[in-house]
Amino acid sequence: MTTPYDPAKDGAQMAFDGRMSYGDYLHLNAILNAQHPLSDAHDEMLFIVQHQTSELWMRLAIHELTAARTALAQEDVRPAFKMLARVSRIFDQLNGAWDVLRTMTPSDYTTFREALGQSSGFQSHQYRLIEFVLGNRNRAMLRPHAHQPEITKLLEAELAQPSLYDVALQALHRAHPLPEAVLARDLTLPHQPNDAVAAAWTQVYRAPQQHWTLYELAEKLVDLEDYFRRWRFNHVTTVERVIGFKRGTGGTGGISYLKRMLEVELFPELWHLRTDL
Repeated sequence: MTTPYDPAKDGAQMAFDGRMSYGDYLHLNAILNAQHPLSDAHDEMLFIVQHQTSELWMRLAIHELTAARTALAQEDVRPAFKMLARVSRIFDQLNGAWDVLRTMTPSDYTTFREALGQSSGFQSHQYRLIEFVLGNRNRAMLRPHAHQPEITKLLEAELAQPSLYDVALQALHRAHPLPEAVLARDLTLPHQPNDAVAAAWTQVYRAPQQHWTLYELAEKLVDLEDYFRRWRFNHVTTVERVIGFKRGTGGTGGISYLKRMLEVELFPELWHLRTDL
């Protein structure tokens, strides 16, 4: 008879009384006891876990995006590039989550939808914060969080500082001066496409070897928005597959609202210049 393998013989720690364990470090008791279905429906657990894990990935995305913005503002571009690349991979993970949720059929969803009340992903303050950091800014979107002063304060603080794209444009300005209207715009509003910005980025793309840092920055931004757009598109198709054209639980138009979000461009000049190259 083969003797069962004992990891302790190879030095594995097996006793954790008074010592930090894996579960302690990750606070797994809190995480794994945070799922509280409000119905007896089998698929409600899937719905909860999918959204909770998405919020954890968004937590990391915010951590990386804000650090990347700080690094760019300090002209520390290499670490910023790594962080932006990581955020693109995070949204790849978020995209994969829709594939799991799409295993839930419309019949499955109807078994617990009423239990959700008026709760909706539309109310995710982390998603709103990501949009604000990326430049899709709209003060009206503060209203769903008015009942939570700390969250409102967090979102208002984000609106008071330059978006990631604003900081990227400051870097562009150092090589290709931009108009004051671009540099001193109202930060609470989204960036509007600008001919001077488009011309400056076009110069970068026409001579990438001369402007490699800006060229790489631009492509990191395009890559990020590419994955973000895919996430939005997968959101639309998942919702249409599960609820059709019903209104969302949070009162939005559902599919009509989500499709409107597909039209939003975060870094417009970086997409439009491709036609003119």
